[in-house]
Amino acid sequence: MANPSVHLLGTYLKDCRARLDPASFGFSGRRRTPGLRREEVAQRANISATWYTWLEQGRGGAPSAQVLDRIADSLLMTAPEREHLFMLAFGHLPEVVYSAPDEVTPRLQRVLDTLAFSPAFIKTATWDVLAWNTAAAAVFTDYSLLPVGQRNILRLMFCNPRAQARQADWNAVARFIVAAFRADATRAGAASEVSQLAEELCTLSPEFAALWRDNDVRLQGEGTKRLRHDPHGVIELEYSNFAVDGRLDLSMIVYSPVTAADADRVRAVIEDAARLKPALSVGPALAGEASAIPPRN
Repeated sequence: MANPSVHLLGTYLKDCRARLDPASFGFSGRRRTPGLRREEVAQRANISATWYTWLEQGRGGAPSAQVLDRIADSLLMTAPEREHLFMLAFGHLPEVVYSAPDEVTPRLQRVLDTLAFSPAFIKTATWDVLAWNTAAAAVFTDYSLLPVGQRNILRLMFCNPRAQARQADWNAVARFIVAAFRADATRAGAASEVSQLAEELCTLSPEFAALWRDNDVRLQGEGTKRLRHDPHGVIELEYSNFAVDGRLDLSMIVYSPVTAADADRVRAVIEDAARLKPALSVGPALAGEASAIPPRN
């Protein structure tokens, strides 16, 4: 029985070349069908025209990842199209070449800002915090006061005494985030960046060095977090980890108060921060939703 994915791969390649304009590539001549000819795709990809024809017909054998990359380039595929091509050919995504992002889109920032009383932030695969909302600045730390290179969750957890003291169970949290960080960074292909950060943290923190040697790997997923916030006591938050579509290197973490009492504590912490630092005062999103939040008893 023929492999159905082979047929799908050939059909997809035909459709991709059919939608391209030959003239834009310098190819001329009358054509009975739209798009590039097979030999023109092969020429652009620097492969045999006969072999490419066989590939479309499902009888050329499995291509290498390098050849498939060249075919994708020759067909001007977008990133999602290239991923689909690799899934059809190999059953997995192309190898990721990590490029550290330095900002998020305004739309993503607006999503964060609408979460008035749920601390939330967007982090990279190496756990650098790129964007956050007012609640996160109050409940976790005001990342805007940190140099860009220091807005890293692991740096805060292992090198910042204040961040450590805020954790209700620092040992458990530390073990978990090292394991989850390892999984995130590996998935995003950030081996070089991870090596540099881990080497530095191993020098700065014996606790990190010990946990890094364990080679534990976990997914962040969902869970709960408990933070100390004097004089309001311990705040318990549920968190969920959301992938940013089309960006394997970014994820959004949203923390929601577990109980009404926890929600009151979060609100109180935000109010305290606003009084202490005018820059943290209620912004447009917070002001727009404040009336919808019941006052504390």
